[in-house]
Amino acid sequence: MYLNNLDDVVPGTTCFNEHRRYNIPCQKTGCRQWVDCKQANNCVLIESSNGPKTLQLVGDIFGITRMRICQIEKKILKKLQLVKLP
Repeated sequence: MYLNNLDDVVPGTTCFNEHRRYNIPCQKTGCRQWVDCKQANNCVLIESSNGPKTLQLVGDIFGITRMRICQIEKKILKKLQLVKLP
């Protein structure tokens, strides 16, 4: 089966589940999970479900350097430290 458009997605599932199931890239560039990365089927959620990544691999997916990924990671960790859980 090949998904030609979002109308072909099975009701009750998500777009990325269907693309992962049939191993085909997503073309829905307006989706906030979309990334220009064919090996991840253009979906951040699909790629993140494939386990831990090195800074270099994450940089390759997003088209930026591993150093920039490191900077972003540090910012995220700092923000998470400020969040207080109930």
